[in-house]
Amino acid sequence: MLINGIQIDDSFAEAFNMRGTRVIITAQTLTWAYHAANAMTGFATSVIGCGVEAGIEGELSAEQTPDGRPGLSVLLFAMGSKVLMQQLETRMGQCVLTCPTAAAFAGIASDEPINLGKNLRFFGDGYQTSKLIGGKRYWRIPVMDGEFLCEESTGMVRAIGGGNFLILATSQSAALAAAEVAVAAMKNLPNIIMPFPGGVVRSGSKVGSRYQSLFASTNDAFCPTLKGVTQTELSADIESVMEIVIDGLSFDDIALAMQTGIAAICALGTGSGVKRISAGNYGGKLGPHHFKLHAIMGGNRP
Repeated sequence: MLINGIQIDDSFAEAFNMRGTRVIITAQTLTWAYHAANAMTGFATSVIGCGVEAGIEGELSAEQTPDGRPGLSVLLFAMGSKVLMQQLETRMGQCVLTCPTAAAFAGIASDEPINLGKNLRFFGDGYQTSKLIGGKRYWRIPVMDGEFLCEESTGMVRAIGGGNFLILATSQSAALAAAEVAVAAMKNLPNIIMPFPGGVVRSGSKVGSRYQSLFASTNDAFCPTLKGVTQTELSADIESVMEIVIDGLSFDDIALAMQTGIAAICALGTGSGVKRISAGNYGGKLGPHHFKLHAIMGGNRP
């Protein structure tokens, strides 16, 4: 498959079942909402080392938030319910409770509620108060700038992590510029995040390592400096590969994001230095969700 001269490999991204949740963070200004959300989603690129994958989903106007203040929606993903719940409470306590003027609310409804402010209320040392409004419980915790308002719980849902595509280009600058274009296009979409720095990861991994203590190591087949010493997937003109990883609330959310990002790159044409679009997988043996590039770019998203 060729789109505007760029080759789309007959490959697929292999993704995994995850558990996800959404939190709405508001503050007196959007700047302070960002301070809280950026702290909350820090060190959250990959469950391989971070426990949780998290990111800012998008901005919310005062008309879209429960307390009528500017805010942000944040998505968090983990491999299991217990880890997600632990990470959510820890990050809420350390990053949102501490942030001046910030408040937090449930961002998703489900039959599986998880704690948002239920245990944080104890920070109030007995001075905390609660109110039930519309069947939802809110906690008011006294803090030095006034009160921290937090909904008691939010929802947890089944989600998917690990949708991805690879950008193969003739130079590092070309690969990165194309990745930036793709991330900018995908950031407008709901229900997904790209958890790596700037939405891009250069250290794509494979399962296993020659070192027994590691269960993941560099994806040598796509490392341009190893073309002469490994079973490479790169032609002689490819000098840089960038990967974009996508977590989402559903298969269709991730498929649409991949389609949008790849289409944005292909619109640049071959003059951009991009030669191919591929995807990372493990032979289909580890993740149950397979995002086939040809099907996605052909408009067929099974």
